[in-house]
Amino acid sequence: MRLQHPLLVLTLLAALPIFAADEKTKSATDTTPPHYFSAEEKTSEGTVVTNRQKIDYRAIAGTLVVHGKGWDDAPAKPEGLEKGDDKTPAEASMFYVAYFKKDAKGENRPITFVYNGGPGSATVWLHMGAFGPRRIVTSGDDHLPAAPYKVVPNEESLLDASDLVFIDAPGAGFSRIAGPDKEKAFWGIDADGFAFAEFITSFLNKYGRWNSPKYLFGESYGTTRSAVLINILQSQRAIDFNGVILLSQILNFDLSADTPYFNPGVDTAYMTSLPTYAATAWYHHKLPDRPAELKPFLDEVEHFALTDYALALAQGAALPPAERNAIAEKLHKYTGLTVDYIKKADLRISGGEFSKNLQDDANITTGRIDTRFSGPDLDTLAKEADYDPFVAGIASAYIAGFNDYVRKDLKWPDDRRFKLFADVGKYWSFQHVPPGADQAPWQSPNVMVDLAMAMKFNPRLKVQLNAGYFDLATPFFEGVYEMKHLPIPAKLQNNISFKFYDSGHMVYAHEPSLKALHDNVADFIKATSSVPEK
Repeated sequence: MRLQHPLLVLTLLAALPIFAADEKTKSATDTTPPHYFSAEEKTSEGTVVTNRQKIDYRAIAGTLVVHGKGWDDAPAKPEGLEKGDDKTPAEASMFYVAYFKKDAKGENRPITFVYNGGPGSATVWLHMGAFGPRRIVTSGDDHLPAAPYKVVPNEESLLDASDLVFIDAPGAGFSRIAGPDKEKAFWGIDADGFAFAEFITSFLNKYGRWNSPKYLFGESYGTTRSAVLINILQSQRAIDFNGVILLSQILNFDLSADTPYFNPGVDTAYMTSLPTYAATAWYHHKLPDRPAELKPFLDEVEHFALTDYALALAQGAALPPAERNAIAEKLHKYTGLTVDYIKKADLRISGGEFSKNLQDDANITTGRIDTRFSGPDLDTLAKEADYDPFVAGIASAYIAGFNDYVRKDLKWPDDRRFKLFADVGKYWSFQHVPPGADQAPWQSPNVMVDLAMAMKFNPRLKVQLNAGYFDLATPFFEGVYEMKHLPIPAKLQNNISFKFYDSGHMVYAHEPSLKALHDNVADFIKATSSVPEK
């Protein structure tokens, strides 16, 4: 299953680990375990005007040292062992940027932990695109011009509603990992969730935020992480959260639109991706009879996906020819693809096939992360899209803008190298032990049980799903389908709210959607904070 974007091969070189002081200088009576890393922090101040409010804030760019599962904070080493000894447990130095509103009481001030996905992505996208006090301008649906890029004060920063902590996953951004079996210790669904739980627990300790209203905000694979993480925090550590905010959700990887043809007999991904195909064909004027309004059209397509289309797919080879032809004609109406191509594909079209073929008459590839974007085909004879015009169009702006901002404004040292993605590809473990199991089942990753367990463990937990209509990486209807199939009591469905946007995977890349996202998330936080801010 293709779970990472091809851009991952373009990641930057990893920085050398920043080691703690030489353990040889320790006294003979010091039994503190040796470490690869030391916690660091750089403090600065700033002001941003958001939601017509002037917010003076303190910014801290820093690292916290966390360990993998099984580590204990009691001394674990015999005297005399040196740093780097092969018995020293693996460590991660996790980078973060925290923004605290000045002169606000922590117990009355919500705090939101924010991260991107990947897996293995730095949290530059949400930081510089959505909620931080500075924002990269990426208006339009085309490849951005080269530098200089425009970085502006972010009028849609979430600092009006919450303090913010942007976290880089182990090995990504300015986060680093070291030690024996370091990849196994931090790169996998369960290992990653545990590391983030360790980080959040340490952060609450360090900054005295145990009694603050608390939120998780994850995007893309970050929603997978959120489901695992919220269950660990609540059911294993007794740290209840007020809310979980999900953007561009994927909890059940059987629903991925990327390569469903490797999973024959499981046709749900074709159903849940169809409304995104329809929205994209509508946007690019590829429909044979284009309706004037998008939302009523999508309602019709969703109904078809769950009824006639689902029934046709379920019949497989037993589908009568007349019904097969009728379904192909309907798919042509909804996707703009030719009837012959649809029938040749056996009524089943992957996301990559759709991206390659929607505008194939002009040798144009449609975007995946944001299907509003288009670019020239790299290979006109390819079966599937072989790159993403959206990522190609904006990544350079984010890397340049963040590197400039983090060093000049946040005072992070110039000798540290930024990695857009950790090199998790061959190491990442998608095995997951769900709540109630003693081992990982033989199936595609599915963390719906984790989120359901968290919601049942804390029936007051609220969840907000945000999704863009033009997202083919995690189609919006996929998220809806997952939420409607969570194994929770019917009344807990009332704890889930849905917000949709005329944008793609990174909904904030579209300025009207950025404003709507800010307002929806801010309203969610204000409505679910147990103590109003004073």
